[in-house]
Amino acid sequence: MKMQDGFLWGGATAANQCEGAWNVDGKGISTADVATVGSHTIPRKYTKGIIEGENYPSHEAIGFYHRYKEDIKLFAQMGFKCFRMSINWTRIFPIGDEAEPNEAGLQFYDDVFDECLKYGMEPVVTVSHYETPYGLVEKYGSWRNRKTVAFYVNYCKTIFTRYKNKVKYWMTFNEINCIALMPFIAAGITIEPGENKNQVTFQAAHHQFVASAKAVALGHEINPDFKIGMMMIYPLIYAETCNPDDALEAMKNMDLHYFFSDVQVRGYYSNKMKKYISKNNITIKMEAEDEEILNKGTVDYIGFSYYMSMVASADEQKKEIAAGNMLGGINNPYLKASDWGWQIDPVGVRISLNNLYDRYHKPLFIVENGLGAVDKVEKDGSINDDYRIDYFRAHIEQLELAVNEDGVELMGYTPWGCIDLISASTGEMKKRYGFIYVDKDNDGNGTLTRSKKKSFYWYKKVIETNGEDLD
Repeated sequence: MKMQDGFLWGGATAANQCEGAWNVDGKGISTADVATVGSHTIPRKYTKGIIEGENYPSHEAIGFYHRYKEDIKLFAQMGFKCFRMSINWTRIFPIGDEAEPNEAGLQFYDDVFDECLKYGMEPVVTVSHYETPYGLVEKYGSWRNRKTVAFYVNYCKTIFTRYKNKVKYWMTFNEINCIALMPFIAAGITIEPGENKNQVTFQAAHHQFVASAKAVALGHEINPDFKIGMMMIYPLIYAETCNPDDALEAMKNMDLHYFFSDVQVRGYYSNKMKKYISKNNITIKMEAEDEEILNKGTVDYIGFSYYMSMVASADEQKKEIAAGNMLGGINNPYLKASDWGWQIDPVGVRISLNNLYDRYHKPLFIVENGLGAVDKVEKDGSINDDYRIDYFRAHIEQLELAVNEDGVELMGYTPWGCIDLISASTGEMKKRYGFIYVDKDNDGNGTLTRSKKKSFYWYKKVIETNGEDLD
């Protein structure tokens, strides 16, 4: 079994997790730059500004800013048809509210895109990937404030215009539904004591919906050939039992995430979401033109991350015992788990693809999928990550079934962390996802030397055969 001609095989990264050079060439501070290192058991801290003596992993990350040519060459050796990356907002607008952009930042991404295109690799660019300008947090309260919409649209206008002949594929926000889960990571928002979290996050989400819709409309004016998508974390949730109450609980949990894709794909708030808002005493302040803006700014495709599935139970006595990508649920006894407790469910990616395609009938793009694991470097320098190959093989088999047997329209597949980088959830380096090993540890020690893992050669073969050879 193989994929259709033109399928976009590639890999995915994020600027704040790989670039480093956090204060170089005019770059400003982002929310990612105030996130300290954590671990599997110790959460990351988000400090008020930069505090001397703290360990901020994004400040150096893996040094992609100075080594992008080397890294893109390695991606080309694997045969990447595309490279999903993000633009660091504060390289372009250091504070976030400036009228004029930072030319050094614009030139850096010109150079990165040129390097990709040299190898025939399509850039797939996330406009905002977990790195809101810290200046907007301090001055305006970030996405709490409607003014941030205009700052974001100005940023989009700048990059859409500058790169209109270099970038075709865009996504407006990374995992936009995570604002409801981790509001500071996703949107630079801290919930203060006594605040109604739902009120704050859903109003901020509305501002992001308006910003995204405006960006989509603007992008299509600048270049009608642009393909501009949304991006969500897809939280596949099973009912624990065939008890209808469990099924209802799973449905309700999914609905909170579909709310985000519904607005961006359909262009309006669903009746179910309006009922949820009313029942939970949430007041969404809208401007008169917002409904029209949302309706005119629907996305061209749906990008999503899929790492795992979860299980929901209506029994409130049951504890969340399964870890997850900002999510958790009841342990699934039918699944194995990663080193970090994330349950591995390859069949779930097929179910997820079918759920999304049946709901929206829009092209889909798996822009994150992968296994975080501890890799061992052997004495001869080899890294035998067969567990990662097994993970990808099982997932690719299922996405091929979704396309070839179920008729799902899938544009491409970009495994997360195609090169080892800083974990967004923990700030660790030892939680490795890449086909390429980077010599760096959690304390920041290492040479940053790149090495090819066994999975590098396996994925190269997968791409060469368009997914036919998975052995």
